[in-house]
Amino acid sequence: MIIAENLRKQFNGLVAVDDVSFHIERGEAFGLLGPNGAGKTTTINMLVGVLKPDKGKVIIDGENDPTRMNIRNRIGNAPQSLALYDRLTAYENLAFFGKLYGLSGSRLKERIDWALDLTGLTDRRKDIVGTYSGGMQRRLNLACAMVHDPPVLLLDEPTVGVDPQSRNMIFESIEGLKKRGLTVMYTTHYMEEAQRLCDRVAIIDHGKILALDTVDNLIEEHGGVSVIEAELDRAPGDNSALPGRLEGNRLTVETRKPMEDLARLTNAGLSFTSLKVERSNLESVFLNLTGRSLRD
Repeated sequence: MIIAENLRKQFNGLVAVDDVSFHIERGEAFGLLGPNGAGKTTTINMLVGVLKPDKGKVIIDGENDPTRMNIRNRIGNAPQSLALYDRLTAYENLAFFGKLYGLSGSRLKERIDWALDLTGLTDRRKDIVGTYSGGMQRRLNLACAMVHDPPVLLLDEPTVGVDPQSRNMIFESIEGLKKRGLTVMYTTHYMEEAQRLCDRVAIIDHGKILALDTVDNLIEEHGGVSVIEAELDRAPGDNSALPGRLEGNRLTVETRKPMEDLARLTNAGLSFTSLKVERSNLESVFLNLTGRSLRD
């Protein structure tokens, strides 16, 4: 459905995207993760035809020119910078964008009502967007991207600065769209969002893709060890068979297979007063691949 082949883009000698390639299947949710300035937005802008690659090509649904109107009509784009008119109502914003895509009459009204319902904004449809909270504006940004019923949805940092309720509404909306078979590309630097929503994830930094796989495979390959911390009811007489390190009654086990080692501890007949497992996750993968130094 979406193919990026060897994309490269530089600005004034600075390479923003460097030989980026990926293939997103129809109906897949694909995450593009990276620190600020990693090349996520530049990649999105090449996919929608806002920027022309210096090298490489973009193919959307079999077509290789995303600047053509028939291709753009198949794409919904919710940019990181809100694309809304503050002095118009939500309904007027949706009507404007719907008309840009050729909608009119009953079909336009039907799609506006659907988009408002999708994002929980039906009761605020007649309110001026400038009076909306940040979370409501983010939800309307998503509604405007979907009003023309595209099969492809590109979301660039769709939850920046939103409250927890709006964030959850956006998640539920995206999950509903996935069930309808939409192809979704999701850029973010919030790891838990990608872990919840995406079938596969690519991690990008300094314009290059560092890893691309399912979330589970990325965690297994790049996540590092999990840690089991157990407070024993009493220390065993012979601790030579125990995995990990025993200090007094506190047992610490570093492992890549926490469930197997938990079973070993249980089968050994140990009694615990407390037990905690810190499993590696997508954030561990992200930090291991991109580093822990601050990005400004």
